[in-house]
Amino acid sequence: MAVTLNKTPWHHHFIGLFLRFDGWLILAILFLAGLGLTAMYSAGFDHGARFDMHMRNMVLAACILFVVAQVPPSKIMLLAVPLYVVGVLLLFGVEFFGITRKGATRWVNVGLVIQPSEIMKIAAPLILAWWFQLRPAPFRTTDFIVAGVLLAVPVALILHQPDLGTSLLVLAAGLSVIFFAGLTWKLIIPPVVMAVLGIVLIVIYEPRLCQDGVDWVVLHSYQKTRVCTLLDPYNDPLGRGFHIIQGMIAIGSGGVWGKGFMAGTQTHLEFIPERTTDFIYAAFAEEFGLVGTSLLLVGFLFLVYRALMIATRARTLFGRLLAAAVGMIFFTYAFVNMGMVMGILPVVGVPLPFISYGGTAMVTLGLALGILMSVARDSAIKEPTLEFSGRATTKGR
Repeated sequence: MAVTLNKTPWHHHFIGLFLRFDGWLILAILFLAGLGLTAMYSAGFDHGARFDMHMRNMVLAACILFVVAQVPPSKIMLLAVPLYVVGVLLLFGVEFFGITRKGATRWVNVGLVIQPSEIMKIAAPLILAWWFQLRPAPFRTTDFIVAGVLLAVPVALILHQPDLGTSLLVLAAGLSVIFFAGLTWKLIIPPVVMAVLGIVLIVIYEPRLCQDGVDWVVLHSYQKTRVCTLLDPYNDPLGRGFHIIQGMIAIGSGGVWGKGFMAGTQTHLEFIPERTTDFIYAAFAEEFGLVGTSLLLVGFLFLVYRALMIATRARTLFGRLLAAAVGMIFFTYAFVNMGMVMGILPVVGVPLPFISYGGTAMVTLGLALGILMSVARDSAIKEPTLEFSGRATTKGR
């Protein structure tokens, strides 16, 4: 008897790689990427290589997203501990063998020069999601204390480099995992109240605190300068306050509809510093106005919304926490960058996702979105189990 084997056509395997991708998330990514390319084409008018490299970085990030999305969350969870350990060891390595650039020691040479703090943007939420996945519910106070220690170690090492911007991003990513794991408001409210009181006291006593010779114990001198510049940028309009002032002028001059594509005077006369990186939002606002920046904001909010929706559908606690953390990472990126350009937050060197130029940041975004898409694809798989009633359902926790 002859046996006939039905071989699946190759194109079916190829199509299968794209199945269960979250369509709305893809649309949000494409929308923001399109705005990013548009902004970079204008902001990088005097060096076209920036636009070409920005496009290549996006293609690289898309490839990373696609590859990581094929890996199930259960396999990603296996990388949590080794990635965290390697990241922390590299951060310690920076302390002893680090490379110093522009007064900051943030890089280490391990055959190639890398910035370990970038690893922790992914490793920190991974290790915390892994930790809570292993702990039995309901979580005890000690579980949250251990999570806090796991987060505090890399944040403290990054702050010591010093790198306030990256430490804030790592802290926000980690705290979002802890919050969504069920941290009680009793533990949330006290530090929030203390932070608000601290900000109020700084604003009230700014003239005294910002005097030369007054040291802030908890901050480096350059960080103190950034806070004081935020409170009064016109104290040094041609020096430390130049970035903030020019950013606000560009945003204000854009008005409602903007000056038009490639027509931004602040941008093309090179008044905006770092116009292709940290301050590209000011260049975008000048040319596209309130309408354009509103569309940009809607794009980011929709991406965060999709991340939270994916989190609610995740089949495991690990997937839920990780998806929610990715959403909050993008929210923090956008909030901090827009806030510092508009003069409501200190300048801390945080890029605007998809919009700002930067290869390392784009790779990190590709990894984060790949993890998010992995959770989305995993949640689309219906794995039947049997309840006591005999009805089919899908797995939880």
